[in-house]
Amino acid sequence: MTADDPARMLAPTGLDDTMASPRIYPFHDHRQDTRDLFYHGFTNYMKHAFPEDEVKPLSCKPLTRNRDNPADIGRNDVLGNYSLTLIDSLSTLAILASGKEDGKDGHNALHDFQDGVKSLVHHYGDGHHGSCGKRACAFDLDSKVQVFETNIRGVGGLLSAHLFAVGDLPIRGYQSTWAERKDGTEAIFWNHNRFVYDGQLLRLAYDLATRLLPAFRTETGLPYPRVNLRHGIPFYKNAEDGVCRLDGSSTNPREITETCAAGAGSLVLEFTTLSRLTGDDMFEKLAKQAFWLVWDRRSSINLVAGGIDAESAQWIMPPLSGIGAGIDSFFEYALKSYILLSGASPLQYDDDQEEEVFPAHFDDPNAYLDVWTTSHDAINHHILRSSWIATHPYHGQSDFLTGAPRYNWIDNLSAYFPGLLTLSGHLDEAIESHLLFTALWTRYSALPERWHITPNGGFVDNNFRHWAGRPEFIESTWYLYRATKDPWLLSVGEMVLRDVRRRCWAKCGWASLRDVLANDDFGEGGKNDARSDRMESFFLGETAKYMYLLFDDDHPLNGNGVDGMVFSTEGHPLLIPRRYRGKPDSPSASTQSSSDPATPAPTCDVPPSPLPLTISNIAARPNLFHPSALTNLHNVPINPARSSPLLPPSPNNPSISASDIRSPTNYTFYPWTLTSDLIPPMGFSRPIWKAVSSTLTFPDLAAAVQGEGATQPPKGIVPLGALQKVAEGILVNSLSNVRFDMVQEPAFLSFPDGAGVMEVRDWRVSGIANWALGRDERVLVREGAMEGLGLAAGGGEHFRRVRDLEWVDLVLDVPVLPPTGEVGRGAKEKADEELDMEVELSDDENDNTANATLETLWSEVERLASNLLSDLGLDIDISPPTNPPSHPDTSSKVPSTPTPPATLKRTLIPAILPTGPGAAPLPPSLELTDLLATPLSALPLSSEKIFFLDSTLCTHILPGTIARKYSVLVIRRGGCSFGEKLANIPVIPSGGKDGLRLVVVLDDGSSEGLGLIRPLLDEIQRSPKGLVRREGLGMVLVGAAAEEALRAVAGGGGWDDGGGEMVEMERKEGGRGKLGDKEGKVEGRSMGVKRRYWFESQGVRIGNLVML
Repeated sequence: MTADDPARMLAPTGLDDTMASPRIYPFHDHRQDTRDLFYHGFTNYMKHAFPEDEVKPLSCKPLTRNRDNPADIGRNDVLGNYSLTLIDSLSTLAILASGKEDGKDGHNALHDFQDGVKSLVHHYGDGHHGSCGKRACAFDLDSKVQVFETNIRGVGGLLSAHLFAVGDLPIRGYQSTWAERKDGTEAIFWNHNRFVYDGQLLRLAYDLATRLLPAFRTETGLPYPRVNLRHGIPFYKNAEDGVCRLDGSSTNPREITETCAAGAGSLVLEFTTLSRLTGDDMFEKLAKQAFWLVWDRRSSINLVAGGIDAESAQWIMPPLSGIGAGIDSFFEYALKSYILLSGASPLQYDDDQEEEVFPAHFDDPNAYLDVWTTSHDAINHHILRSSWIATHPYHGQSDFLTGAPRYNWIDNLSAYFPGLLTLSGHLDEAIESHLLFTALWTRYSALPERWHITPNGGFVDNNFRHWAGRPEFIESTWYLYRATKDPWLLSVGEMVLRDVRRRCWAKCGWASLRDVLANDDFGEGGKNDARSDRMESFFLGETAKYMYLLFDDDHPLNGNGVDGMVFSTEGHPLLIPRRYRGKPDSPSASTQSSSDPATPAPTCDVPPSPLPLTISNIAARPNLFHPSALTNLHNVPINPARSSPLLPPSPNNPSISASDIRSPTNYTFYPWTLTSDLIPPMGFSRPIWKAVSSTLTFPDLAAAVQGEGATQPPKGIVPLGALQKVAEGILVNSLSNVRFDMVQEPAFLSFPDGAGVMEVRDWRVSGIANWALGRDERVLVREGAMEGLGLAAGGGEHFRRVRDLEWVDLVLDVPVLPPTGEVGRGAKEKADEELDMEVELSDDENDNTANATLETLWSEVERLASNLLSDLGLDIDISPPTNPPSHPDTSSKVPSTPTPPATLKRTLIPAILPTGPGAAPLPPSLELTDLLATPLSALPLSSEKIFFLDSTLCTHILPGTIARKYSVLVIRRGGCSFGEKLANIPVIPSGGKDGLRLVVVLDDGSSEGLGLIRPLLDEIQRSPKGLVRREGLGMVLVGAAAEEALRAVAGGGGWDDGGGEMVEMERKEGGRGKLGDKEGKVEGRSMGVKRRYWFESQGVRIGNLVML
């Protein structure tokens, strides 16, 4: 046996480990069972319902639009009165036509495909203008339908069938030979039914898509959710045909304009394929525009929400983010658009105005890949409930703006996500997600539409107990099997096939389940009948298709020979044929990322090799039991007697055997069809991580602070104004009666030299007063909020404040100058934009990136405080700006144009303290007690007391006049040791207030990428004459990116002239001095030092609790 033959599996015999004869997986049996399943539904549809949209499987009647109740969108959104099930089934027929069983069961799928095409043309015409069929002239129908559903089912189904008909998608044994007709045109002649195919399906797709275009007549560019195939959009407020009365009412009730991210952003595949095949690029432009409009409205944490209004482009409140209903196919089309567009030439635009509306990234395949990559990262960070807090990871519902968890339910539509993860190469994530859906199916023999997760095993939502025959779970199973060839996944497919046959069979098709918990009483009209009288078109168009591809291992679409093919969200194969892609050597058609040509292309994970004996790696996963525990599956009785009729084979029953209702193993090893030879002989489960949580409840502090006689709020009530919502989290003005919910999560510290990574576990405040917080939200505590807690004495075991002995912040009020010649609000906005860009560039220079160290935590805190203080009215910038030139520009002249007045902006610069015998405390006079309460220009030290020395202070002694006049000295790193620099500073008596007290060393950039390393003063401080300094100088080290801010705040400066002499320069009024400043002397420039603190509970740091 080889790894290339995954269908062969070895079974252990008895209790020893010897290998028995290999067992061949019954591909053929299940492939034929799936064909039978499809044809049972398709034949009955054609017999009892065609040319209507769907068949009612229980009553054997057609299902049509509910014209008596236009509000029945469950039917009317989908059923457009255009033979929907046939259109949705054509691509499945084409795929079945490549099967080896074709014709042996009395059905010829290729002939049925060709007959279906002929029937469509007979009823709707050949797509030419004015051509009519028996039922309609193309799709000129008075049907109000949903744009999204009509696109993916109707347009996508017609396009896919056309690609099969002309041979761009393969059908084994089918030759699409074009021949010339008498009129000189070319066509394909089908001998079976004597039909001449010349692109009728493509023209019909063009007609149907054209009838969807009125939905794009919005001011935002987002399409309306619905359109009438004949009349357009007269029912919308902004439609050109709307009729309004004098009293403000309209002739028709107000139409809902709410669409969703999936509905508006999932048109690119079908519309792009249509544009490339027809040459009309309007479809592609509109679809891409809608996609990017949705993405451009993502939150600051890169999440998209569900509902969005087409007229205002505002998210529907409350905006929730997840991976399921309303959002699902947006992510799917981001990745698949990258695949479809790769190698294709960009669109050609008519004029400059159109190029402005459709920027270059609209056509860049890599831009769509970036959307998926960014979304995937945001999903994992904010939406995924990791194994640290859940029995098994799952994707819940989170707040769109903050990422805070809101609901812990998963829906049936989310089952597509493992397949998408597989397509993007994230195999382990995909398997982990797929395990949960498999356990759910095993428990309910279907997937409920919505399932709530609780500590006791979860429950089915009473309003969402149905299963509509959805394909997403079997679709993901197919993707995973193609990537891993793990036989465990074939058992999953077998389980789905058996359960569908057992529970959903009806005389005229396959019924949906109205209640997955109901008994399977097949008596017609039985009160316990779990079935509903509907077979959605996607059951034949997707569910049966993916199931068949799973069991047809050598199908042409299962290989790698179809370049650029993707399956739409309706399961229709689509591609842009090579002849429509443009020149392959075109630079714009390259799939290499334009941002970094040297970056290697991403590669997918290699699936693990088959295991000895059991073969299956999935069955041997150490966390296989975890989804069983989450779904309470392990408590289901072994081999339950599920109700099901055991009838002999007959065309009038599902032919269910005993094997369809008995598990060969038990429900702990799921799926229930898993054979014993796939169970590892010595399998074990990894222990389930139990989340460590804690609660901090603070006492009533008002009495302690104000006294017993003061008016107090009711006992246990949080005072009014104690909590304030800010952009970055929660600002706590008082801790009185406040409760913190905390959970322990892992963090990783990487050593600066790359020697390794250490895991630590910190507390995270996950909720305040029953309000959940996002993973990146912080709790910002004002110092005054802690009055009465006794933290001055260190606090208690459960809550204590700890001073950071390594890091402080230099607080600078520096001038911000608008560019010369630009005045007014626009100039200020431009300056702010430039500063924002500088902040982003400087972050990478001082930050130790993804490591959850104290250093990176505080750099995050500084960013949070910046936004917070801005909300409170202070114009403040936390991060240091980018590097200026290393030496001041001494040749600069005074600008000829007037300089606009400068404003002040507060900047916080991270500074690291030294260690060793020579380390001295910082001067208390520079310390800030309350940053929020300190207004601009009121910091402890004015700029006249700050001197910037553009030298390393290694070759000369600082003049005594500078040491006496200034309190803070800024010097450069390098040239000598830190102790030698301090030894070149004269001793100033401490009797007065004047005199140098703090030395700020500016890093030379050598620490970039590693973060600043704490300086070592290995000897006690000495004077220039070698005597011990009685009062040591305080010292801090700052990053090179802080130079511009330090220059801007300094009131004096100088440099070494190269001959050992010091040149001193004071800042000039109204012009550029030697310091390199543009603004001249600006009143209010000042400086202070802010201490850093963190909080601990039970000896563990609280990572997101910050004191301001």
